[in-house]
Amino acid sequence: MGKPSAQRQLPDNEAKAVGRMIRTSPQKLNLVAQLIRGKKAERALSDLTFSRRRIANDVKKVLESAIANAENNHNLDVDSLVVAEAYVGKNLVMKRFRARAKGRAARIIKPFSQLTIVVREVEEKA
Repeated sequence: MGKPSAQRQLPDNEAKAVGRMIRTSPQKLNLVAQLIRGKKAERALSDLTFSRRRIANDVKKVLESAIANAENNHNLDVDSLVVAEAYVGKNLVMKRFRARAKGRAARIIKPFSQLTIVVREVEEKA
């Protein structure tokens, strides 16, 4: 006797992937997420591959996971996928301190983020 399965939240032509505990601030992660919003999935992957930002590799993994979910779980065509949504949320913040002069301490915050990518299958225009 388990719980009844939840209703699917997304339409049938969409799939999503969530990356949790990504070790960067949400502000920096959002700059990379902005880079891929609205682009075709193939183009977004190539942009992330050649991006100079450190966190682009983690964003690429989440995008690849969303594409794999679309292909394997929802039988969508990979060639017609578009990044419909890419949004960033806060996660936990580790608080550390660094010793400073005269017995004082300086606070260091190490933020984590969460990234959600939704890919949508669109019909090709003739």
